[in-house]
Amino acid sequence: PICFTVTIGWEELTTWPDDKCYKSMFSCARSTTIGVPIRVRSTTNPYGLGHNWVKSRWRLPVPPGQIIGKLIEDSKDMNGNIEPPRVAIHGKLEENKLLLASNPDYINRIIASARNKSEMEAWVHGSWDIVAGGMFDDIWCDYRDKIVIPRFDIPSTWRIDRSFDWGSSKPFSVGWWAVSDGSDIVWPSGRSMSTVKGDLFRINEWYGWSGSANEGLKMLAVDIAKGILEREKNWGLKGRVKPGPADSSIFDEENGNCIAKDFENQGVVWERADKRPGSRKQGWEEIRSRMKATYNQGAPRERPGLFIFDHCEQWTRTVPSLPRDDKDVDDVDTAAEDHIGDETRYRVRFETREVASKRSVGMY
Repeated sequence: PICFTVTIGWEELTTWPDDKCYKSMFSCARSTTIGVPIRVRSTTNPYGLGHNWVKSRWRLPVPPGQIIGKLIEDSKDMNGNIEPPRVAIHGKLEENKLLLASNPDYINRIIASARNKSEMEAWVHGSWDIVAGGMFDDIWCDYRDKIVIPRFDIPSTWRIDRSFDWGSSKPFSVGWWAVSDGSDIVWPSGRSMSTVKGDLFRINEWYGWSGSANEGLKMLAVDIAKGILEREKNWGLKGRVKPGPADSSIFDEENGNCIAKDFENQGVVWERADKRPGSRKQGWEEIRSRMKATYNQGAPRERPGLFIFDHCEQWTRTVPSLPRDDKDVDDVDTAAEDHIGDETRYRVRFETREVASKRSVGMY
């Protein structure tokens, strides 16, 4: 008897920005012969445009000490349909005997060429608990424990505002931010922390995605506005949140319609985000600078930092792993899931713009 299977293979799966093409190929995995095994096999290393969705889909990393991960049998797609079972198998570089036999110094060369610890962990050990080669990975590796902090009650003297990146077929992102006036904060445990005036804290978020990477909810602006106000009421922030920056595209009028006006009619007002030439690169650099300013090697901090409350899981899922653009390493690859990154960039640039504006009229 002739034994064969139908197999679709993917090499370096994380080079795909989302799972749409991957899933669409399921329809091609078929046979007219009864009993023929149907398989989809993929290989990849950590890091790449698709790092997040691959990590999420296969629930990586595989638990320590195991080679084969848990069989995922009950996963549903966005329509509630059960997906085919899947499993991750962790491979080690040391298992590639042919490569290492012909290149005995290969591992040492990999270690020497890695730009930081995260990249080395990805290349040598296949670690999924890192980000490597991205816009923020070098800082995230060193400062993560300083950047992500437990939530606390926001002092009444602090400013609270929100930022927004519009999306319909792609996700939208709303971030709520508190700005320190320099006063100390105290956690319920009694532990305290000194702040620098201008420290920026992401205290809440709403990410409008379907649960699939880079796929939006197609919500109307009116419904998003209502959701924002409802959340602020539930969080005890009603009436306290000031207008912050939003994607400038929402202010464009088309056939008499304007997304910003739809928001305003519901009581949600936005300011235009800074989208002047060079603002993207400047924004990414300011995020990097603020992340690094969360710690000053034991000495008192002098520059405002960027802090993220630990329940803002979508920020920590998408922003630290944003990859650089291959053609312009000072910018983020726009094919990545960069919506929260953009919304954060609007907010740090908004802070800079406000200070510059006040200085221009003699307020400083």
